[in-house]
Formats: sequence, C-alpha cells, structure tokens
Amino acid sequence: MSFEFDFLVIGSGIAGLSSALKLAKHGTVAIVTKKEKAEANTTYAQGGIASVFHPKDSYEQHIKDTLEASAGLCHMDAVRMVVERGPTLVRELATLGVDFTRTPEGFFDLGREGGHHHKRIVHVKDHTGRDVELALLNAVKHKANITLLENHVAIDLITEHHIFIPTQARGSSLNCWGAYVLDSGKSRVKRFTAKATILATGGCGQVYLHTTNPLIATGDGVAMCFRAGAAIANMEFMQFHPTTLYHSDADSFLITEALRGFGGRLINKRGELFMDKQHDLASLAPRDVVARAIDAEMKKSGERCVFLDVTHKPADEIINRFPQIYQKCKHYKIDITSEPIPVVPAAHYSCGGVVTNLRGETQITGLFACGEVSCTGVHGANRLASNSLLEALVYAETCARSAQHFLKSGNFTFPPVPYWDDQGTFNSEEWVLISHDLLEIKNLMWDYVGIVRSNLRLERALSRIRLIRHEIENFYRRTTVTPGIIELRNLATVAQLIIQAALLRKESRGLHYTTDYPKSDDDYLKDTVIQQQIM
Repeated sequence: MSFEFDFLVIGSGIAGLSSALKLAKHGTVAIVTKKEKAEANTTYAQGGIASVFHPKDSYEQHIKDTLEASAGLCHMDAVRMVVERGPTLVRELATLGVDFTRTPEGFFDLGREGGHHHKRIVHVKDHTGRDVELALLNAVKHKANITLLENHVAIDLITEHHIFIPTQARGSSLNCWGAYVLDSGKSRVKRFTAKATILATGGCGQVYLHTTNPLIATGDGVAMCFRAGAAIANMEFMQFHPTTLYHSDADSFLITEALRGFGGRLINKRGELFMDKQHDLASLAPRDVVARAIDAEMKKSGERCVFLDVTHKPADEIINRFPQIYQKCKHYKIDITSEPIPVVPAAHYSCGGVVTNLRGETQITGLFACGEVSCTGVHGANRLASNSLLEALVYAETCARSAQHFLKSGNFTFPPVPYWDDQGTFNSEEWVLISHDLLEIKNLMWDYVGIVRSNLRLERALSRIRLIRHEIENFYRRTTVTPGIIELRNLATVAQLIIQAALLRKESRGLHYTTDYPKSDDDYLKDTVIQQQIM
C-alpha cells in the first residue's frame, strides 16, 4: 500500500503539529503518529514556555541565562533566533485558543524556573503542554489539506539504502523520499513517499528505567536518522529532571520546576536546605546542578529521596497555581499544602539529537527535524528550563519555511521506491526471550549511564549494549515487524549512541558528569558528533 504527499510529518507533538499547520497552506500534509494523536511529550509539559514579555526582562538576559545553563556549548546564532522569535509565536498560540494564565490586568502571568534571572515562563497553570497540544490538534482538524493518521509507527526513512541505484549514478548526498510506516491496527506496512519529510518524533527517555517521558519516547527519529546516515550530536547530555514524585505507584510523575520558582525549597529528611551550599540560586539552580546535588545528598544520607517543601506558602495559592500536582499528590495521600513532597531525579529530556542547521535542515536532502529529536545548538550541554517548547515552536516554523522553499526549488521525480518486504515468520516463544532485553537496557542505562558516570561503567555498558543490539537486529531481520520490536530496536540504537558519546567526552560538562574527568576542559568545548557512513 502506497501514499504520496507533498509533506510527511512524523510526530504529533508541538513541533509536528505546528509545522503541519504552516505547511498546509503550501501542499498536502500527512501526519503520522504512533499512538493516539494527543500522546506526546508536549502533553506532559507542566511548566510552560520561556519567552520575554516582562518590561524589565530582555532578549539579551534570556540569551545570557541560556548560555550559562548550557555550560558553553550553545550555538549563539541559534539561541538568538529562538529567543527573539519566541514572543510572536507564543502570541500565535494564544490566537489559536491556548488560554494562558493571566494577571488581573490581562497580562501573561509569568512564572520563574531554575536558571532564569527573570520571570518569563508563560503557562496555563501547571498543565501548559496539554492545553497547547489540544489547541493545535483542534486547528489541525479544521485543515482540509492535513491527513492525521494515528497508530502509525515509522520504521525507517526511505533513502538510497532502500533503493537500488548504481554507485556511479548516485550523487554526493543522501536524499529522503518519505518513510516506511507500520499501520499497527492493520499490521500492514505502508509506503509514504513525500517531497519533504519533517521529523518531529520527540525524545528517548524510555531508554532509562526511571523517566518522566510517556511510553512513546523511544528515540525513533534519532535511530532512524542514524541508520540512514545523518549526523547525531551530543547524545551524552541527557537531562535528569531533579524533581519527580517519589512513590511506588506514581511512575515518575513530574513535579514542575515552576513549583520551585513559586517558592518551593529542597530539603533533606532533617529539614536542612542543602541547595544553599551548592549554588547562588539555591533550589532554583540549573537542572544539572540540582540533580547532582540531590544524587549526592541521597548517597550521603542513604535515603531514597529528598523533599520539596512549599508549605510556607498560602494553601489557596498553591492549589490555584498547581491544581494538577495538588490532586495527583492528594491521590497518593500527600497534602502538599501541609507536608513536603518526596522527590527524586528521573530522565527527562535529551539535549542531543539529529544535527540541523539554522534552517532546520539535516544532512539528508529533503529531511528536516524540529523539537526534541533535533540538535539545533540551542541547549548545549544543559537545557534551560522551559526552553524546550520554545525551541520546538521556533524550529517548527523554520522547518516549515525551509520545506516550502525546498518544494518550490525542485522538480521532483521519485525513484523506484520498492514496497516493504514483509516476508518472515514470527516466533512468539522467541519474542518472549528477546523482549527481556528491554528491561535490561533500561537497568543498564540507569545503573551505568545515569547522573554520575565513570569510564569503567560506560565501557561495561557499551560491551553489553553491543551484544543486545546484535541480538535484536538479528531478530528484527527475520520476523514480521511489530510496534514492540521497532521500539526495542530503536532504544538499543539510542542507548549505544548515548554511551559512545559519553565515552568520547573526556571531561565533565553540563549534564555529563564523570568521576574520571571531574572538571571541564576547553579542548572538548565542541559538539560530540557520531555518524554512520552509508554511501
């Protein structure tokens, strides 16, 4: 089964939906998303969107805060573009129906989070991502040019390595002509050809045992691009959110940084404010500083968590500003207005990804990337809080503009793209054995490639992940594809990329901390790039 569109968008978070909306004016658009349309990392973003609106704030201060958080690895041109374009796109969201929380005077009610020196977080109480996602989906629904396909799992990008083209006839660059996609409801692989493909598949938090990410965050876009030959950068910089609810049944529920911006203070079991000794911003220090401090405090005390205390604030203000967190904690018999919240760090956001330029272009012609799947240079070695949705908005617009220009500039003739070859048998007993690799990957990454690393741990992890990946690849090549095996294959690939990148960086910087090289080294003040040679 084959489909042809002008634009193929893979992913339905803020980046994918925003780019699709802008592309709909210029041609036919297919959005493929592997679960329900509203299931994306965007939906789980509580905090908000960092942008300059306060009269005492400035672009220069936002840029400065971003650079400081990034530990020197930001690309200044990318940061400036995102910061300066942000306010216009936030206002666009408001016109689409996102009901941002406002002051009695009608201005945006700006919050503050870690690493920010001004209030600049535009939010919808503590469920910003959900409201943004719903508003964008509603707008997409009214665009006749957009076809949204749920429960469609991208398997691989269609490039030269899927097509027989004599070596002498190949150009000097790789090209993308769409993707092979599994319709998981019908267990059928479809061929989607497109003149331009926008990758917006989100992050890879599920590679870790404990993560704030939904189950869909399996690094699909990064893995597909690596297999296709695109450059991948900075995968060692996995951001661990310092504060997720510590409870056996809470599944790493995120406790937004905005709660600390509201006045919440991190304390240990004895009630001591341990962050005051770690950073001049104390509990509002950048996330890498806070996560490492919590990890050290737990190891020193032997306790399994620390606590976030907001009980000194008026109860009605807490409930009004953070209704979702209040209700969630109450469900677990924790009243945040009268008792501190037990918290631990969990994998949250990947600062690395598919390398793009300022136009959102990857190294593969016809392929663009935006959102968490990409490495644009905005986040460097550590993402500043609430810059994620901001970057996704700006680069979604940028990718849409670039893809539109790409469409106008070319006379498109698709090569003879073959249909998917689904020959093979599925052995359910063998699947039970191979599925055990999923838990092993998660435990391996959590134990050896977590907040604090060492060469010994990383080398042990790399040795094991290579074996696991080999087992999975062998199984994948002789069985009918399923969502489970696609995601497992991608997680194994992403895990290996994270480990290899961490071994390449012989220093501690931002989110990457290793006991073998505890200090930063200017010799490594550059991106860590890994690329598989295809042609």
